[in-house]
Amino acid sequence: MQTRQLGKTGMQITRIGLGTWAIGGGQWEFGWGPQDDRESIDTVHRALDLGINWIDTAAVYGLGRSEKIVGQAIKGRERSYIFTKCSMIWDENRKISHSLKADSIRREAENSLKRLDIDVIDLYQIHWPDPEPDIEEGWSTLAALKKEGKVRHIGVSNFNIEQMRRAEKIAPVETLQPPYSLIDRAVEKEILPYCQQNNIGVIVYSPMASGLLTGRMTPERIAHLPDDDWRKGNPEYQEPRLSRNLMLAALLADIGKQHNVTAGVIAIAWTLRNPAVTAAIVGARHPSQIEELAPAADFSLSDSEYAQIEKFLAEHP
Repeated sequence: MQTRQLGKTGMQITRIGLGTWAIGGGQWEFGWGPQDDRESIDTVHRALDLGINWIDTAAVYGLGRSEKIVGQAIKGRERSYIFTKCSMIWDENRKISHSLKADSIRREAENSLKRLDIDVIDLYQIHWPDPEPDIEEGWSTLAALKKEGKVRHIGVSNFNIEQMRRAEKIAPVETLQPPYSLIDRAVEKEILPYCQQNNIGVIVYSPMASGLLTGRMTPERIAHLPDDDWRKGNPEYQEPRLSRNLMLAALLADIGKQHNVTAGVIAIAWTLRNPAVTAAIVGARHPSQIEELAPAADFSLSDSEYAQIEKFLAEHP
């Protein structure tokens, strides 16, 4: 697979990485319903066998479950890059809150290292800029963890430009992880150009809009999502947006057929066409899913195909 340098980090990463939000399973606030851990491990193995060289996770995914699964899956195998996140914590009642306090982040880092069963985290990211007044304390702590050798590189997720500038007064922001897809283009106007100008590596999440643009979603399937699947409450999964989004997915599927790839591959390739985007996080819960989406790492849309998609977006805002 092709690789690109991730901003100032020096890491050469494949154009897609494996996202492990969904393998955290259900029974938590942002869960994806039931998930078999053995299938999750097989999915990680298949991603690595296909040549993907980085895995994105977070402490909060499944309330520690995702990190544990990743740790088990990578044990005894050639080491891939491991990216994880901090700042979302939970209590004994599984209630999630946010903290950027130094002692909290240090506890999180130690717990993530244990769950992942690794000596150093390749990229440690603040998951959300929340509570916003504590950004400086949180970022200072990540910078200290880097100096101490517990993490190699530090980045942020879901930050705006002003928040990144505040962090950069303390230590360089090496990476940003924002949402970006054909359904959520909010970062295009200002944030992505800012990152490009400042050599901040960008790894985008939800390039397939959490499954909506895979070509496999139908109103019937959405109606039968488990109760503990967070997408049930997402407005993009409900009318009137749902019909428009499924029409877009159908267009991507039509383009994909000409190349023997799926709508999901086209959706991911569209995000990678933006010159500010280094790579995309591709979530998968089953080995077959990552096999199906792996071609996105090396696929490029033609100018006419890109124009076809842009025409649809202009006509169906």
